[in-house]
Amino acid sequence: MSEVTPATKRTWPALFGFILLLCGLALLIGGVQLLKLGGSGYYAIAGIVCLVSGYLYVKAKRSGFWAFCVLFVGTLLWAFTEVGLQFWPLVPRLSGVLVLAVPALLIAPHLSGPASSTRPWYSAAAVTAVAVIAGFAAMFVPHGVISVSQEVTVNPSAEPSASSDWAAYGRTGAGTRFVPADQINKTNVSQLKVAWTFRTGELPVNGSEYQNTPLQVGDTLYVCTPLNRVIALNADTGEERWHFDPKVQSNGKWQRCRGVSYFDATVSPAGASVNASVDQSSQACSKRIITSTVDARLIALDAATGKPCEDFGDNGSVDLKRGLGEIKKAFYIPTSAPTVAKGLILVGGWVYDNQEVSEPSGAFRAFDARTGKIAWAWDVGNPNLQMPPAEDYQYTRGTPNVWSTPAFDEKLGLVYLPTGNATPDYYGGKRRDFDEEISSSIVALDIATGKVAWRFQTVHHDLWDYDVPAQPALYDIPAQDGSKTPALVQVTKRGQIFVLDRRDGNPIRKVEERPVPQGAAPGDHLSPTQPYSVEMPVIGVKHLKEADMWGATIFDQMLCRITFKSVRYEGDFTPPRPESTGLQFPGNYGGMNWGSASINEDTGTLIVNDIRLPLLTTLVEPRALGDAQSTGVHDGKNLYSPQAGLPYAVVTSPFMSPLGIPCIAPPFGTVSAVDLNTGKLQWQRPAGTVRDIRMANVRVGLPVPLGMPTLGGPFTTRTGLVFHSGTQDYYLRAYDQTSGDELWKAELPVGSQATPMSYVSPTTGKQYVVVVAGGSRQSPDRGDYVIAYALPEK
Repeated sequence: MSEVTPATKRTWPALFGFILLLCGLALLIGGVQLLKLGGSGYYAIAGIVCLVSGYLYVKAKRSGFWAFCVLFVGTLLWAFTEVGLQFWPLVPRLSGVLVLAVPALLIAPHLSGPASSTRPWYSAAAVTAVAVIAGFAAMFVPHGVISVSQEVTVNPSAEPSASSDWAAYGRTGAGTRFVPADQINKTNVSQLKVAWTFRTGELPVNGSEYQNTPLQVGDTLYVCTPLNRVIALNADTGEERWHFDPKVQSNGKWQRCRGVSYFDATVSPAGASVNASVDQSSQACSKRIITSTVDARLIALDAATGKPCEDFGDNGSVDLKRGLGEIKKAFYIPTSAPTVAKGLILVGGWVYDNQEVSEPSGAFRAFDARTGKIAWAWDVGNPNLQMPPAEDYQYTRGTPNVWSTPAFDEKLGLVYLPTGNATPDYYGGKRRDFDEEISSSIVALDIATGKVAWRFQTVHHDLWDYDVPAQPALYDIPAQDGSKTPALVQVTKRGQIFVLDRRDGNPIRKVEERPVPQGAAPGDHLSPTQPYSVEMPVIGVKHLKEADMWGATIFDQMLCRITFKSVRYEGDFTPPRPESTGLQFPGNYGGMNWGSASINEDTGTLIVNDIRLPLLTTLVEPRALGDAQSTGVHDGKNLYSPQAGLPYAVVTSPFMSPLGIPCIAPPFGTVSAVDLNTGKLQWQRPAGTVRDIRMANVRVGLPVPLGMPTLGGPFTTRTGLVFHSGTQDYYLRAYDQTSGDELWKAELPVGSQATPMSYVSPTTGKQYVVVVAGGSRQSPDRGDYVIAYALPEK
């Protein structure tokens, strides 16, 4: 063993001691601040011990090592007491002392003190280094995986079809995203290869997100771009057949097209063929693609040629701005696919959140799919509106809107609307009684008349932007006596899953009203209770405590704890208040969002993906904004929203550590399976890795399966597969529906925030899986890809 020179004896202990002094100082300063807030005393104590150890190492005294041992053992005891054996919560607590223990041991035998052999010290350092390496390797294994062993009952809902069309946004009006095809299965899914790739030529511009789920009817696939170009592709080759450009001008703020719709004028609502001699549509436009645009037009196109249907509206177009009054730039945008049911096109729209009182109306309208004439309108402020409305009629401004996608049941004659809030979201002192009745609800309307059949509210007097974001999913739950209950399954931003009888809106799974925090802002009020679905699992939501705070290191974890103790947090429904920051969890992204859920109709398995990002909210005094910033100011972290017309504006920001990592422990997003027949969680696993995210604009590059926030939903297949692509890393994945095991993944050129789809070609009999890849939400990498996968030719 080589000799250690006197210079080395002085240099290394001093350098290591200096590092300990810096660490100790940071821990002490932060720890004292945390103690003043009533938080954990560990950090201040650890800071003092670390300072003592560092000082003694600088002095080259052996006692410095024993002080470090006190820090090491104390940290282990504290960590395991707080979080047990949970891997990710232990990482910031233990990684620092484990890494520091290696040089502490290597240097210790050379400090002043009784002479001893270096071998035991170096051996202990080697063992510690192995532990550090093992911990690092364990980061590449999924943690927090839940798997419940249970039998899955299979009751085939429909016969396999050689032509499995995906003819609506959720494949059918039921919105289950269930593909009853059996060609791709658990045995061969690993053989999927790219069959073809198409590029739309439209790279997302500022404010654009490529979130399209393609439509497939027969041998043609229909896609739309964020600026509403519609493109028809050969379903087997991806070759372009036609395209239509509505010449939408970018609004620079909010542009997406989540899907188009299909209408066959030769088929009556009951399913019988329509006599071709009846002048219900021109022969050229007997089959139509229906699209809405971000500049508020409703357009009907010939599905065969892409030419506008001249007998629809004004040469193929209907102005959706009619009756909405003044619309400021980007204040009213239909972003979700129109819904086609019983010969009607049903359309809602997104309104710009949190900007002002009396924004454009949230009126939901039905248009004749053949003529474009208005059939009925649901104006919440005027439920007895006569049809057709007068030319100069103005729908009630500022009412709750329907920005997501409805589902419908043609047998019952009902369409089910997920509703938003009356604007703005974070202060409700000026909301009207009719706003309160239907905000954040599922509302069933009679498809023929637009009259309300029933409503169920998921949040009372919503002050948290917990609008219902997802398409309802319709599924018939079987009973032991062989009967079936027609159910509606609604996932929410709250992580709550409501299961209702879709005939009358009564809960099938028990819903309880539970007390929630009080103390509203002056001039506002709060509901004393809120609804909880107590017989269904809650996805990704729990009551937070200080020990739940997280960070990549012990230092940013400490800072997250300081922030947590500095803000108001009273659990679910912590109310927003003026000049006092509150912690909202779940945040206003969810929970579950617009990607919606999938239900395997054969097994009654519900698949959901979620987001776990707490939000900090503060009501503040309004401030003047210039025209260029009329919709608020974003400084890179905090978003100021004016809420004009109210006594308070609102500032919101994600609850993040200084390193830009959520302040709660991973996972930050999961994919989960729930058995609807029993109401039990079947499995849950982290959604994706950090491989493609950027920290300080540098790509991480490591496939660590933390589980990241997700956008875009899943679909399920008859063969027990789940496909999902809406992760922050650039992959399309297939999971085993029974166990949650990952069976296959394909790397995408950029990320995807769309729901993939699947169909069987009527020409070749081949099953395809198709995904749109335009870029993950937080990634600068953008694209315009439509990619189809299929099994190789035999």
